Amino acid sequence: MILRDKIISQAQDEGRSYLMEHECKEILERQGLPTTGASAAQSREEAVELSSRIGYPVVLKVLSPEVVHKSDAGGVKLNLKNAAEVERAFAEIEIAFAGTKLAGVAVQKMASPGLEAIIGVSRDPTFGPVIMFGLGGVFVEVLQDVSFRILPVTEKDIEAMLEEIRGYTLLQGYRGTAVDLAALKELLLKVSELVLCHPEIKELDLNPVFLYEDGYTIVDARIFLDEPLSPEAVSSPKKEDSGLRDLFYPESLAVIGASDTPGKLGWNVFDNLLRHGFAGKLYPVNIKAKVVQGVPAVASVHDIEGPVDVAIILVPAAHTVKAFQECCEKGIKYIIIESAGFAETGAAGEDIERELQELAETYNCRFVGPNCSGMINTQHRMVQSIGTVGELRRGNIGLIAQAGVYAAGMLWGMRQIMDFAIVATIGNKADLNETDILEYLGKDDLVEVICMYLEDVKTGRRFIDVAGQVAAKKPVIILKTGRTEAGKKAVSSHTASLAGNDLIYDAAFRQAGVIRARDNEHMFGLVRAFSKQPLPRGDGAMVISYTGSLGVATADALSLGGMKPAELDGPTHRRLKEILPPFVGPQNPVDCTFDLHGKQLREIIEAGLQSDKISSFIAILQAEILETYLDDLKKIDFGGKPLLICVPCKEFTMSEVIAIEQAGFPVYATPEKAVAALSAMYRYASDNLEQ
Repeated sequence: MILRDKIISQAQDEGRSYLMEHECKEILERQGLPTTGASAAQSREEAVELSSRIGYPVVLKVLSPEVVHKSDAGGVKLNLKNAAEVERAFAEIEIAFAGTKLAGVAVQKMASPGLEAIIGVSRDPTFGPVIMFGLGGVFVEVLQDVSFRILPVTEKDIEAMLEEIRGYTLLQGYRGTAVDLAALKELLLKVSELVLCHPEIKELDLNPVFLYEDGYTIVDARIFLDEPLSPEAVSSPKKEDSGLRDLFYPESLAVIGASDTPGKLGWNVFDNLLRHGFAGKLYPVNIKAKVVQGVPAVASVHDIEGPVDVAIILVPAAHTVKAFQECCEKGIKYIIIESAGFAETGAAGEDIERELQELAETYNCRFVGPNCSGMINTQHRMVQSIGTVGELRRGNIGLIAQAGVYAAGMLWGMRQIMDFAIVATIGNKADLNETDILEYLGKDDLVEVICMYLEDVKTGRRFIDVAGQVAAKKPVIILKTGRTEAGKKAVSSHTASLAGNDLIYDAAFRQAGVIRARDNEHMFGLVRAFSKQPLPRGDGAMVISYTGSLGVATADALSLGGMKPAELDGPTHRRLKEILPPFVGPQNPVDCTFDLHGKQLREIIEAGLQSDKISSFIAILQAEILETYLDDLKKIDFGGKPLLICVPCKEFTMSEVIAIEQAGFPVYATPEKAVAALSAMYRYASDNLEQ
């Protein structure tokens, strides 16, 4: 519920964007948040009277709409123990700030020391209001040990953000001191409620907050005001559509700009559709040609008899609006603009995009792009890519890519070891965006794992809501580039200065339950594991290696990743003793000392499969005899337990690696990379599946 506060209204009427401390604390106390208080004194005598009433020691602070950082400016006088000290401090403040609009001096109780914390809210242009928590002093000033969440938050969100900070141990209790965690959680929830009820609050700083064994006290507070963000800025209303199914499973396609000249983009797109056997009706549209690649062509979509589900536009940007309007007039509900030359080129291109948006709104249609590389759906034998694409196997991976050429380029090689169901490139996102496509892929039963390459996110709050719903059902893995842009803008509060753009994205992804990839290799490594293997239902892994050193490295990585080498029960121990040579002890990691052949690998895994303590397997195989393992691996009934493989120097045996990958076993170059994927699978299973 949005409220109109009289203090905020008065400040805005006076043209102020900053509330003074006594105003801030009055608002906080009305919210039920205890503070040290702040009574305004206009004279030395009044300051002494207020101090006597409050009780010594007291603090005096300058009150001025022109002084934001009071401590830095020398406007704070601490631990004043008597009337004489109060009079002297008041006089010093009057002299120091004689040239400012002095509204008086705040008198407040000197707070009892406690564990110092900072709580703040800042407004992010993508996600809206963001709450921050951290421990004060060196933790925030030097280490920047803070965590963020996007508002609104739940109690579960609050618990997670508290646990994320490195100083969490101090909150739990350290050397006989403890913090009232229940009161702290309530404080964070009430701050969230306050900001949501008053969207004029742009930034809020509670710094410091003293945390005690019983409760807390807000010592200093600052609030900055601005016009509220429009709801559409962070959570656009969902437009009515058919769930986008016809976009991905069309029965008829028109390609505007289809070409009969090899090498042109219009040739590539139409050739891909033909070669991959699109089963629906194909209509090449070319103003000059009568036949395109053996298919009769028409000069305009108006000349097509019957309905068209999807149109692909490949004409130059200057002719796109005309082609788009003809599609709208034809009644085509989904349009894909693969042409470039729009907002990415400057103001003229932005104007064209606005015209397209207005037409889409008028005719109630949806469009993808511009500046994209179309859609691929292997389950529907539909390949619209502007780059020629070889054979694609039907798969279970959904890929959403903001950059069209990125997806088209990656697909050339990745199709050897990854099987995609749907690849959606979204380009400039002038209409349909990553959240719309993600929402659809979450409902497509043929898509079991989703990965996304993003440069930014539109309507951030809706993205969090949709991603959270999808990630609870299937893994969502995101590579977000631009990690160092940091949103360097002028800010007034400490909170906003700490809220670098990438930290907010990190918080949003955590809050939604998606997995953030570090780089391309990490993302595709995670996707291969999630798409090929079942999720581990426990933290115990069996490690099988041809060399002890890599087995130890794997054990280290498991421990650091929240897993462990599984303990060997009696039957497993006895069976390994029978399988392994006498000079090898039955232990985990299993060290086969450069003598790991296919049959032995199979027998070791089959022994481990009988143990309830072993939930997953990592096998480190010899590159020089890699071709000898696959037949035995195919004979194993894994019973729902995953196997990930590490092959050092795998780049020199790529044909064998591809064969193993295509058999369903992801292969990594180092134990650490294999464990990174396995531990991500374990965390996802722990968070989303009933054990």
